[in-house]
Amino acid sequence: MQLHYLEVGEGPGVLILHGLFGQARNWAAVTKGLAEDYRLVSVDLPNHGRSPWTGDVSYPSVAANVAEFMTGHKLKGAAVVGHSMGGKVAMALALTRPDLVGGLVVVDIAPVRYAHGIRHHMEAMQALPLERVTSRESADEMLAGAVDDPAVRALLLSNLARDRGGYAWRINLDGLHDGADVIHGFPDIDGAQYEGRTLFVAGEISDFIEEEHKELIGSLFPNAEHAVVEGAGHWVHTDKPKETIDLLRRFLAG
Repeated sequence: MQLHYLEVGEGPGVLILHGLFGQARNWAAVTKGLAEDYRLVSVDLPNHGRSPWTGDVSYPSVAANVAEFMTGHKLKGAAVVGHSMGGKVAMALALTRPDLVGGLVVVDIAPVRYAHGIRHHMEAMQALPLERVTSRESADEMLAGAVDDPAVRALLLSNLARDRGGYAWRINLDGLHDGADVIHGFPDIDGAQYEGRTLFVAGEISDFIEEEHKELIGSLFPNAEHAVVEGAGHWVHTDKPKETIDLLRRFLAG
C-alpha cells in the first residue's frame, strides 16, 4: 500500500500518525517546530486523506500497513507518535513490530474500548446533501444542525474536497462506519509487550486517559511515563502546539 505522506526536516526519524477524521497536514505546526533537528514524516492513514481505502480497518491490519511504509522509507528505529485512533495504531505497531519502533508517544488515548460514539459524526457526514454544497461555508451551515461544536465541524469538513465541479468526501465514510466497533476497541495481541521508551500524553480537560487505565497501560508498556498538558482537550496538538512540541522535544532528546 502506498500511503500518502508529508516530510520535513533532517535528522533522527519521527513518524506521526493522525487520529480519526484527520490527515497528515493536521500536525503541520508540530512538525515545523521540530524540523530543525528531526526528520518528521506524517502519513495519511488508510481510508483517510490521499491514502488508499481498505476493507479492513482493524488495528493490526493498519499497523501492518504502517510497518510496510516504515521499512520502505528507511524509518526503522524511528520514534512513533500517534494521536487518538493513530495512537491505537501506534500501540498496535509497537506491540507487533517492536523492532521498528525506537520510542513511542501516545497522545490522549488508551488501549481500551471506548463508549464515545463516532457513528453520530459519520452519519451526519453521510447525510450531508453534497449536491447542494456550494462552498465549505455552506457545508458548515448544513452540518451545524447535527454537529454543534465548530471545531469538530472544521475537522470533519477538512475531509471535504472539490470533485468534478462539486464536492465529495475524501475519507472512506462507509468503511469506517461499518468498522466503528473495531475502531472503538483495541485488540488483544497475545500478551505482547513493548519495552521501549513510552510516553502517554493526556489533555487536562479530556477524559480519554483515566487513572483506571494506567494499570493496563503499564502491563503492555512497562516503561511508560505519563504527562498532562494543561488546558488541552482531546486534540492536544491543536489546542497546545507549543506545549506539545516541548514535550516531544524532551522525549526525543532522551
